[in-house]
Amino acid sequence: MVQLVGSLRKELADSISTCKVLVVGAGGIGCELLKNLVLTGFKNIEVIDLDTIDVSNLNRQFLFQKKHVGKSKAQVAKESALQFCPSANITAYHDSIMNPEYNVEFFRKFMLVMNALDNRAARNHVNRMCLAADIPLIESGTAGYLGQVTVIKKGMTECYECQPKPAQKTFPGCTIRNTPSEPIHCIVWAKYLFNQLFGEEDADQEVSPDTADPEAAWNPEETAARATASDKDGDIKRVSTKEWARSTGYDSVKLFNKLFKDDIMYLLTMDKLWKKRKAPTPLDWHQLENSECPKEGTPASGLKDQQVLDVWGYCQLFQHSVETLRSQLQEKGEGAELVWDKDDPPAMDFVTAAANLRMHIFSMNMKSRFDVKSMAGNIIPAIATTNAVIAGLIVLEGLKILSGELESCRTIFLNKCPNLRKKLLVPCVLDPPSANCYVCASKPEVTVKLNVHKTMVLTLQDKIVKERFGMVAPDVQIEDGKGTILISSEEGETEGNNNKFLSDFGIRNGSRLQADDFLQDYTLLINVLHDLERDVEFEVVGEAPDKAPPPQTNQEEVNSITNGNKDSAQPSTSSKGQHRSGHDLTSHSCYISAKRLSSVSEVELSSR
Repeated sequence: MVQLVGSLRKELADSISTCKVLVVGAGGIGCELLKNLVLTGFKNIEVIDLDTIDVSNLNRQFLFQKKHVGKSKAQVAKESALQFCPSANITAYHDSIMNPEYNVEFFRKFMLVMNALDNRAARNHVNRMCLAADIPLIESGTAGYLGQVTVIKKGMTECYECQPKPAQKTFPGCTIRNTPSEPIHCIVWAKYLFNQLFGEEDADQEVSPDTADPEAAWNPEETAARATASDKDGDIKRVSTKEWARSTGYDSVKLFNKLFKDDIMYLLTMDKLWKKRKAPTPLDWHQLENSECPKEGTPASGLKDQQVLDVWGYCQLFQHSVETLRSQLQEKGEGAELVWDKDDPPAMDFVTAAANLRMHIFSMNMKSRFDVKSMAGNIIPAIATTNAVIAGLIVLEGLKILSGELESCRTIFLNKCPNLRKKLLVPCVLDPPSANCYVCASKPEVTVKLNVHKTMVLTLQDKIVKERFGMVAPDVQIEDGKGTILISSEEGETEGNNNKFLSDFGIRNGSRLQADDFLQDYTLLINVLHDLERDVEFEVVGEAPDKAPPPQTNQEEVNSITNGNKDSAQPSTSSKGQHRSGHDLTSHSCYISAKRLSSVSEVELSSR
C-alpha cells in the first residue's frame, strides 16, 4: 500500500524536504514560485535577484508591501515566504547570478534550478551553468495572458539556446531609464516619454533616472535610501512629468534641456553605472543651436522616411513635434490625453526625434524614421494570474523530476484562448538537443561573416563574443599554431589590442578562433568568413531569415506580442495555428509552435 504524506507519496515527500533548489529571480513569477515551494514542502531553497522593490511591482508581486519599496527583492521574498513555513531554510542573495562567485561548483549544490528571469543574457548564462553542472533547469516565462514552462536537461532535451530567438522587444525598467545599450531601448523610452507628457501616465513607464537601480548601489541600505530620497529631491516635492511640462507651457527648449541635459548629468553622478560602460554625453540646446544651426547640411539622399538626420536635425524635429502635440492637447481641452499611434505623423516624429537624441547621447548609431517605426512594437502588461498559473506548473514539473520521471516532463503553453480541443494549457513532448546548437553540441562551432579589415578586436569582444554568443569573461586565442592571445579575461592584459583590426593579427578568410569562458565552462570555435560586400558589422552563418522559425500567418498579432526576456511570444489563437497542437498533441505537431514560443518570458518592465 502506498504511504502518503499529505497528498504526496512518502518517497517524494522525503525527496522534497531534503533536496536543495535554486530560484533565480524574485519578481512576478519568482514570488509565486517561492510561495508554492514552501507550501509544497521544500525546505532548502536559495533565491537570488539583483533588483530592488519598486512601487509598480506591488500590483502583482504579492510577497512585497509598500513598506518594502527600495529593499532587496530576494531578501524580502525570503522573509515573506518564511511566514508561510517558518521551518524552511531559505538563503537570499541580493546579487547578479552572472557574478563569478556563482560558478559551476555553486550550481552543483542543487538538485533543481528554476528560472524566473526577465532578460535573455541571464537566461543564457543560467542555461550554460546548468549544462556545465549537469543539473536540470526549469525555464519559464509569461507575456500578458500567455505563458510557458519547459524542462532543460543536458543530453536529453533542447537547451535554451538551441533555437534562434526573435528580436528583443521589452526590457527591465532600469535598462530603459539608466543604461540603454541598443536602439530599441531608446525607442521604448521615447514611447514612454510620449505617454508621460501627452498620454495616460503609468508608473511602469517612468522615464526619469532610476535612483533605486541596484547596479548604482550595491549596498541594500544605500539602495533603500536612494529609493526614499527619490520621492523628495531635498525639500522640493516632486511632481509628475506631465505636471512639470504643463507648468512650462510645454516649452520645447526646457523639455529638451531637462530630458537630454539635466537628467543625463544626474545619471553621471551614479558613477558605479559607468565603471564598465561608456558614460553618456549630455546635450545642451543653446550650445547645439550656436554650433550646429549656422552649418549648411548636405541634402540627404533617398526617401524622406529612410534618411538619418544629424543631431540638430532631430533637435528641430523634437521642437516641431512638441509644438504640434501641445496644440492637439489644447484643442481637446482640459484633462485631455493623446494616444500614441505609429501612423500619427506628429506622434511618430516625436518618438523618432526623442529616441535618436537619446541614442546619440549613449553613443549609438541613430536610426531613420522608417527603422524607428518598424521597431516600435506594442508593450504587453504583466498579468498576476498568468504568473500564478506558470509558477504552479513549474512546481509540477519539478515534482516529476524528483520522482525520477524526467521522460514525462513537458513543455507546457498557456494560451489566451482555448484551442480546438477547448484547452488553455497545451503540453508538448520535449524536443531532443539540436545537433547544430553552438552551446550544447558536443563540439560547439559557428561561422561568422565579417570584414577582417574593418572589424576591431573590441567589436569582436563586446558585440560578437559577449553580446551575440553570451560569454561573460571570454578569452579568445587564434588557432595559428602559436596560440596568439587576442582577448584576455584578465583586466588590462590585452587592452592594447582593442582598437586594432583583426587583419592586423593575421586573421583572414578561413581563420579559426577559440573562445573560452572558464566561468561557464564553455568553449566555442569561431570560423571567420571574410566578407567585403556586406554593410552589417557581422552575420552568424545559418541564422538568415530563412533559417529562423516560420512567421505567424497573422502578422499583426505577431507584432503585438512581446515579453520580458526580449523574445517574441507567438502562440496563435486562430483556428489555423492554435499551437498546431490543438489537433494532435504529438511531438511533431508541437514542434513549430514550440519554436515560436521557445522563450516566452515575464513582462516586468519595471524591475520585474
